[in-house]
Amino acid sequence: MKQLLTFIFLLLSLSSFPQKKEIIYLWPGKVPGEPKEKQPPVMDKPQNDNVVRFAEVTDPAVEVYLADPATNNKSAVIVCPGGAYRILAYDKEGTEIAGWLNKLGYSAFVLQYRIPDKKEGALQDAQRALRIVRKNASKWNLDPEKIGIMGFSAGGSLSARTSTLFNKKTYSPVDNADSLSCRPSFAMLIYPAYLDLGPNKTLTPELELTKNTPPIFIFQTADDPYGNSALVMAGALRDAKLPVELHLFPTGGHGYGLRPEKRAAIAWPMLAEKWLQDIFRVEAVKK
Repeated sequence: MKQLLTFIFLLLSLSSFPQKKEIIYLWPGKVPGEPKEKQPPVMDKPQNDNVVRFAEVTDPAVEVYLADPATNNKSAVIVCPGGAYRILAYDKEGTEIAGWLNKLGYSAFVLQYRIPDKKEGALQDAQRALRIVRKNASKWNLDPEKIGIMGFSAGGSLSARTSTLFNKKTYSPVDNADSLSCRPSFAMLIYPAYLDLGPNKTLTPELELTKNTPPIFIFQTADDPYGNSALVMAGALRDAKLPVELHLFPTGGHGYGLRPEKRAAIAWPMLAEKWLQDIFRVEAVKK
């Protein structure tokens, strides 16, 4: 009976996401490198933690959450849920984040990237998502120069890879959207993982830091088992004299999203909101 009630809760959660508008599928034809046929996301087995999880994605998409026209600041964020590249914690680190961003005036696009264990496909999906949002910027009343990315855990890894590998050609062009840049304007990494896979826990070798790496915000807790990942990334950005803001909270562990059971879940959104205001203020002064 408990499992049945949990499953019903998950279904209700899926039907009550904030301001659900539309789903845009990223690949009109065959998904590059994907051996399986396209199908809707496969739900993971329900657990007793009130989290909606996808267990498999073969038809990558973004779910669109546009800001209210009255508060729209013309900026947007691609949101990458975490899940060790094996699942997607879709509401806790996806749609709930979109609701928070909407309240701040940002449009949000929750990325359904390929899983399980398809890291290269996930990067293709993130690059394509950025290009599609840029292509439709005028339609959604967005500034194409203010489209960023954020992610949690493995989604933080994907956001870091997207922010450093935007010059890497990962797929053959599909349409004119692929003539646009896939460089995020900014990135937010919340308890990111897998950024310290180099020798002796140094920066993951595939990450390429250049003068064009966008400003990056990082939040982590000292007791997170993946905590070194954030420290290594922040240190590498500092050493390269690239814009980075790191916050290390004492406790919170891993995987809290916005859920207030952990104080860290209350701290990071306030810090991230302030950081976003600051970077756009700096950009305005430069212009």
